[in-house]
Order: sequence, then C-alpha cells, then structure tokens
Amino acid sequence: MTASSAPINALSRPAALGIVVALLAAGTLGAANYFEHVVGLAPCELCLYQRLPWWIALGLACVAILGRRAPLVASVALGLAALALLGNAGLAGYHVGVEYGWWAGPSGCSGAAALPSDLGGLKQSLQGPPPPRCDETPWSLFGLSMAAYNLLLSLGGAALIVGVMRRAGARSN
Repeated sequence: MTASSAPINALSRPAALGIVVALLAAGTLGAANYFEHVVGLAPCELCLYQRLPWWIALGLACVAILGRRAPLVASVALGLAALALLGNAGLAGYHVGVEYGWWAGPSGCSGAAALPSDLGGLKQSLQGPPPPRCDETPWSLFGLSMAAYNLLLSLGGAALIVGVMRRAGARSN
C-alpha cells in the first residue's frame, strides 16, 4: 500500500465513505443556511430545490454508516446518494445557466414577475418583499455563484462516491 492510496483504502469501507458523504452534505447544507440566516441572502426557488438532494444524500449516508454490518445495503445507499448528487449537479447546472442568461428560468423566479390578477393578489404582493429572482447572482466568489459551487460540490461528491466504490469493487475481485 502506497501513502497516496491509504486514504482511498480507508474510505473503501462503506461506513467510512458514509461519514465523508454525511460531512460533505452537512457542511453544504450548513453553508446554505448560514448564508440565508446569518448573512441574510434569501434563497430563490431553484436554490431551495437544490437543497433537497443534499438532504437525501445525508440520509442515505447515515444509512451507510448505520448499515456497516450489511455492506450491500450500505453500498446501495451510497450508490443512491451518488445518483442524488448527480441529479443535483444537473439542477445546479441549469441554475447556473439561468444566472448567466444562457436560457430562461422558471417563470415565477426569473424576469419580470407576473402582475396580480385580482385585488387579493395585489394586496399580498404589497405586504412583503418580492421573492428572490433565479436569474440574479446575489453573491459570488472568484466569479462563481453559489449555484456554481453547488454544481462543483455535487459533481465532486458523486465522483468521490463512484470512484471509491469502483476501486473497492475492483479490489474485491
């Protein structure tokens, strides 16, 4: 065993990989909630949708951690977590495209908001601030928006899971 393969070999146990995936999901969700509740950046509709796969990955990672005596269950849970993160990467990529104007976003989240059709709708729209728009980037770091970082984290997490599971499968054969 070489020094560079030691971390990968340690992660080849489903419970250990589950811990890493759970930490990644919890960190990502924690960062999203920090920006929402501490920094004050209200999430748009697409931002909220992008949190759901992280919750799914967190739950499945916990199944992998708790299922260390059932390696098949743990491996299936991790495979499903990878699929959830790949789906999230697609959603985040769509959101990045909306932010950069490559394509249109959801009608209720991008462009000019629809005018209320009745007096009740007008009254409701005047009671609070308008919802955040999906086609605006309220925060960026090094030119990348939060949706772009979510895309990178989702792809990286899915690649880590698949790569470690493939390597573990190849070693067991």
